[in-house]
Amino acid sequence: MKEMYPKKGRVILHVDMNSFYASVEMAYDPSLKGKPLAIAGNVEERRGIIITCSYEARRFGVKTTMPLWEAKKLCPQLIVKKPTFDRYRAASIGMFEILRNYTELVEPVSIDEGYMDITESYQLGSPIEIAQSIQKRILEQLDLPCSIGIAPNKFLAKTASDMKKPMGITILRKRDIAAVLWPLNTNEMHGVGKKTAEKLTTIGIHTIGELAKGNEIQLKSLLGINGIRIKERANGIDTRPVDPESVLEFKSIGNSTTLPKDTGNQQELFRVLDSLAETVSVRLKRKNVLASTIGITVRFKDRKTITRSKKLANPINHQEDVATQAKQLFLKHWNGDAVRLLGITGYDLVEEELAFKQLDLFSFEKDAKKEPLLNTLSALREKYGKSIIENAGSHKLGAADNVGTGTSFNKDFLRSFPQKNEE
Repeated sequence: MKEMYPKKGRVILHVDMNSFYASVEMAYDPSLKGKPLAIAGNVEERRGIIITCSYEARRFGVKTTMPLWEAKKLCPQLIVKKPTFDRYRAASIGMFEILRNYTELVEPVSIDEGYMDITESYQLGSPIEIAQSIQKRILEQLDLPCSIGIAPNKFLAKTASDMKKPMGITILRKRDIAAVLWPLNTNEMHGVGKKTAEKLTTIGIHTIGELAKGNEIQLKSLLGINGIRIKERANGIDTRPVDPESVLEFKSIGNSTTLPKDTGNQQELFRVLDSLAETVSVRLKRKNVLASTIGITVRFKDRKTITRSKKLANPINHQEDVATQAKQLFLKHWNGDAVRLLGITGYDLVEEELAFKQLDLFSFEKDAKKEPLLNTLSALREKYGKSIIENAGSHKLGAADNVGTGTSFNKDFLRSFPQKNEE
């Protein structure tokens, strides 16, 4: 099988679970299969937001982040369920355990998707055979569908996995780029959002092909270093490795200041905290990271100094969020005495690309229109422990078409987790 792999270069897979939350609910309750299903918050209220929906619901025009009232108008027979996040976390762990049977080079980028570098996995079969085996195994063991992209780098693999859903396997080679990608509008390109696409139109770039041939000086002037990066992507260039250890840990970014004079005036102290939060926010954004923990330092008039911190449900880097968390901490631990020094520090930093909104409904309702739900397997393991399941691949792998299905983590796993979100 080694001749099926490049002598130079890599073979990257992007595994993307299809309609993940809805699919997990269908695996838990097979009677939901084939029906229009939506997962939404505030199920009893018209202002609830659709978190995700089944492909049957999508055929009626139901979409993620759509108000619940609008979705029901489009599809009166829509079945709406509250999210059950323990099931989703458990399913995610099971999925990544399966992927690690094929290679140790697995990089989770969200709760339902990840990259794999299978360049050295040729003994298990050709790239297409490995992809077919993964897809089959996830379906048989977890009762969940997925799509897989096969390509020489991460960008093309991600692009390929989006091309055929559900249950698709797509190969995208560099030689296919001109015919497959270049005719598309830039807003259809992974990594180019609506605002960036609008900016590109101001310099006459509307398609991915035009971006691929764009003037680098213009692009850098318009978008900074990201302009050069997306041009490289448009030409199929992406040198990022699959990195299982990509999440930053135990680092911090902070700022402190000694006040012009000792004060116990809360409004003045809050103004100082606002200023510190602004500086910390700028530094976090400059490093493209978010803080999972916020800490404060308070030195009182008598020089007594305290430091307090709070682990956050959702990583942050916006000034107002940093300020809010810092003020809450300050009020909780301030005894009313005059303050001489204040400081704010962000700890447990995570890269912006890998940062996630914790799977809590309030955050989704608030931010669904702005940010995707992301997660990493390392965070799941940290919270639930590595021994949450038996290894899905305790048996030795053979050929890719005979990987096997022996595991304690089949679709019945859904019933073994407490359902904290159910009423």
